[in-house]
Amino acid sequence: MEVKVLDFNGKDTGRKVQLSDSVFAIEPNNHAVYLDVKQYLANQRQGTHKAKERAEVTGSTRKIKKQKGTGTARAGSIKNPLFKGGGTIFGPRPRSYSFKLNKSLKRLARKSAFSIKAKESNIIVLEDFKFETPNTKNFINVLKALGLENKKSLFVLGESNKNVYLSSRNLKASNVVTSSELSTYAILNTNNLVLLEGSLELIEENLSK
Repeated sequence: MEVKVLDFNGKDTGRKVQLSDSVFAIEPNNHAVYLDVKQYLANQRQGTHKAKERAEVTGSTRKIKKQKGTGTARAGSIKNPLFKGGGTIFGPRPRSYSFKLNKSLKRLARKSAFSIKAKESNIIVLEDFKFETPNTKNFINVLKALGLENKKSLFVLGESNKNVYLSSRNLKASNVVTSSELSTYAILNTNNLVLLEGSLELIEENLSK
């Protein structure tokens, strides 16, 4: 599919780029997308939750009343989970939520995400640009020129550009990443995907392996 290339002022440069059908025009695999997003979100979890169990609660282990003759249920330690202040039964323990996915499945998920965005016409190709110094106002002007000032957007750079990244850091609705940092979650969790020309070849090369 062909997409026109815009400059950072939002104007048509008169050039077009050919997006690879094997990356941007496949039949999306929803299950692969689901698994990749699930893995990404699972990896964000710290897994440091912990509740004290019976052996960890502070308290005496003395039998609190005699076994028989009280008319109530037998009871041993005050740390019994049935008592207030006792231990927690099957409480959460620290654990890792991460799980493994094959590289081929993750590539399929990213290609599916790109294809979904392309089908929705939510991909913008922008010529490469740089800022001499970090300047949030300049980045806002780029967003306005592209009509993205009130939309969630993700800018994908071919190589790291500290000034562009720092210029966007204070804007909640916009993120800047390099092509190597892209994830299925990041692609889908945005309204508009802005691909700089320098990132296209790297994206297609990475996903065509």
